[in-house]
Amino acid sequence: MTNKLPYFTEGNVVKGFGRGSKELGIPTANFPIEIVQQLPEEITAGVYYGWAQVDEGPVFKMVMSIGWNPYYKNTVKSMETHIIHKFKEDFYGSNLKVCMLGFIRPMRNFSGLDELISAINKDISDSEEALDKPENIKIKTDNFFATKSRNTQSSSGATCCI
Repeated sequence: MTNKLPYFTEGNVVKGFGRGSKELGIPTANFPIEIVQQLPEEITAGVYYGWAQVDEGPVFKMVMSIGWNPYYKNTVKSMETHIIHKFKEDFYGSNLKVCMLGFIRPMRNFSGLDELISAINKDISDSEEALDKPENIKIKTDNFFATKSRNTQSSSGATCCI
């Protein structure tokens, strides 16, 4: 898994399950299935930390869930990015660039919603701590975030690079 990190990818933000903001109070930006399908096998289901950018805006810390979310019994693998920043409005259709830098924990099930929310909040805290390390801060200014998006609003929104 770690030999494929850092992993850079981008694509258009699509509507997810609608649980992040409403049920959990932790909004996520979701990639289309085409982006999820391009993940290398070595990037296993779990929670990752890294950097994210919407359109050509600022680069923010992020935490990302990759997998089937066993608590919700999802049947489709997803990549759900929680950008650690308060946005004023939704940005569906916008280009999202992410760089996954590290692994936090494997996917797991939870006995209740409160336990799930607590785990996500710990993931966010762990991500912030990891991203404050000098070796991770320097990735925030990587050319990947400085260059114009290669994603030209294709029908699938799919672009990917390593």
